[in-house]
Amino acid sequence: MNILKVLAVASAALLAAAGTAPAQQGWPAQTVKIIVPFGAGSITDSMARIIGDKLSRTWSQSVVIENRPGPPGITAAAKAPADGYTLMLTSNGHVISNLINKNVSFDPVADFAGVTRLVEAPFVMISTPGLPVKTLPEFLALARKDPGKYNFSSAGVASTSFLMAETLRQAANLDLVHVPFKGTPEAVTAVLRGDVAFYMAPVPDSVEQAKVGGVRMLAIGSAQRLKQLPDLPTIAEAVPTFKYETWFGLMAPAATPKDLVAKINADARAALAMPDVADLLMKLGALASPSTPAEFDALVKSDAARYAVVIKAAGIDGN
Repeated sequence: MNILKVLAVASAALLAAAGTAPAQQGWPAQTVKIIVPFGAGSITDSMARIIGDKLSRTWSQSVVIENRPGPPGITAAAKAPADGYTLMLTSNGHVISNLINKNVSFDPVADFAGVTRLVEAPFVMISTPGLPVKTLPEFLALARKDPGKYNFSSAGVASTSFLMAETLRQAANLDLVHVPFKGTPEAVTAVLRGDVAFYMAPVPDSVEQAKVGGVRMLAIGSAQRLKQLPDLPTIAEAVPTFKYETWFGLMAPAATPKDLVAKINADARAALAMPDVADLLMKLGALASPSTPAEFDALVKSDAARYAVVIKAAGIDGN
């Protein structure tokens, strides 16, 4: 091999090494933004602020939470430079965001790289006190007696509150009317006013309002009863075919380098392992449930296929 060939091989090797050099070296050198496609005060927003605070300390850089509800926020996250400086924290409702609005310019699976599932957070079915029921079986009987009479609120069609309620509606074969709102505060207010029959709410909202008599807690959407609410039955106890898992996770634009995704994953997992974070999450009714990027990508893909069936059965065409 002559000297020119040797130099060419060496040059190629150096270029290859440069191409695979850790993208996280020197990262982050500036503010990191976490987009939350839900309003301020939502459970998603609260989780972003908990995790963002810890990551800011770990990285010695500011982590800014940007609330951009709905498709605009998701689009901004999908189209952001794939350099780790723009992330998104969202719920499992994300997987059907393109099905409920076919005019969006993103794919919730293909346009994102899963960083990690952060937590699992079962929601509670809360009803307005004016409804003459105290248990889920009683509500089921009431709804079946008068099909189409009763309604439920959600924090939007792409929210976990809608997916959970719609999953129950289909599993129990109920005729109910969906009333979407822009976020959790408005959806809960609708229950308090008696404008809707029920809402699938985060645990803190449910417990707080139940204590003052603003709502009744009928059931919880977890597979088992929650340790903090041992007397609250699961939905599956009344509707055995009901199965629903609420998760929240961290995502990045799809082209984000894998080694950078791995670094953010490791740092987020370390934050979740902090004792004070566990306490803060427990107050939200959430349990840390981190994953590898590959595991999270697989979950997003499988949930997208699963809930596409739910959306189709709900008669939502996205137009």
